[in-house]
Amino acid sequence: MIALVEAAPGATRALVLDSDTVVEAYIARADDPLPVGLIAPARLADRRQGVVVLAGAEAQLAPVPADWPEGQTRLVEVLRPARPDGVRDKQARVMAHDGPARPAPDLATRLATAGHDVTPVPAHGPDVLADAGWDAVMEEVLSGRVEFPGGRLLVAPTPAMLAIDVDGTGDLARLAEAAARAVAALIRRHGIGGPVVVDFPSLGGRAPRAVVDAILAETLPPPFEKTAMNGFGLVQIIRPRWQLSLIEAVRQPGFAALELLRRAQRLVGPVQIEAQASVIDWLAAHPALIADCARQTGGTLALLARDGAGRGHVQPA
Repeated sequence: MIALVEAAPGATRALVLDSDTVVEAYIARADDPLPVGLIAPARLADRRQGVVVLAGAEAQLAPVPADWPEGQTRLVEVLRPARPDGVRDKQARVMAHDGPARPAPDLATRLATAGHDVTPVPAHGPDVLADAGWDAVMEEVLSGRVEFPGGRLLVAPTPAMLAIDVDGTGDLARLAEAAARAVAALIRRHGIGGPVVVDFPSLGGRAPRAVVDAILAETLPPPFEKTAMNGFGLVQIIRPRWQLSLIEAVRQPGFAALELLRRAQRLVGPVQIEAQASVIDWLAAHPALIADCARQTGGTLALLARDGAGRGHVQPA
């Protein structure tokens, strides 16, 4: 498969394509202090709680080696990213490592290791990434609506799990079968891990429910565990959480600002970004990103805060 990779101020994005279909989408932020795969020195700050400090951030060490005394520094590898959601924040998870230290592999390297044909996307000229489906994927994660033939998925993140409701009309068995394929594709496309609960339409009898179960078993990206559909149409799916899903990523501070910088870098000369005050404040607090974008455009980058700006606008100044 082809992986289109685009570098922009503050983040690198990628789409994995099967022909013209987006099967996976990624964003890797440059301000992530503990990216997965990083091997770095960490000080054991609290042995009882398994808390270590590395790269200026706290992480959860599991298991804690019996011979690692509190206060000592050793190497650890980041296995799972932090998940700050403002409700029940989760620290990054790390484990002891024998070395040597190394930075985390970048997004292009990870995709190449996975066997994809990595193709860099230029920062100027036609917006290849958007044309290939980036904006459509962003609309999915921001709106929580995913259309499929005959119906739609309504996606709602909660602190405990991701809830997906199947909505549509017509024959309920056919709707549920199409929705099962759409759920599996969504989970892969958005990189969803952790617990997921899907509310399918209630199907009478075991036979139609077994068909949906078989579709999920065949199409869900491994590894996963799942329950059989119960009489109310509910299915629970659990996958490892190796990364922040796109649904989680778009809710992190600065995401909207980074998307505007991605669009701004494609213009030439002076550029103006107009957005909500919170987005403009985040940009103003990161002058290095503004300078980076200005170097790309060859002109100044002006910031304008305006209520009612929606997701923001980018235009020549």
